[in-house]
Amino acid sequence: MKAYLVLDFSINNFDGFRSYIAEIPAFIARHQGKYIVRGVEPTIIEGDWKPERMVILEFPEREKAEAFLGDPEILDLFKVRHDTTTSKLVLVDGCT
Repeated sequence: MKAYLVLDFSINNFDGFRSYIAEIPAFIARHQGKYIVRGVEPTIIEGDWKPERMVILEFPEREKAEAFLGDPEILDLFKVRHDTTTSKLVLVDGCT
């Protein structure tokens, strides 16, 4: 069953975030992930959720997404994202 990482974020330091933008696609591909949505500004339709930018990544299965999140080689890059953005991230399973 496919799994999705959904990231809602705002960039606080774009210059510092540039390395993340440049390097993260290789890690996503390494774990068989792909972009479904890439850093777009969403249109709010209803409710009080106010995301600024969205990224949605698709993985062929939850285990691949979890391996991506736990990859020891990516931890420094995640720190860059944490230091340069305000972000919220969820992992959800797709439909069968």
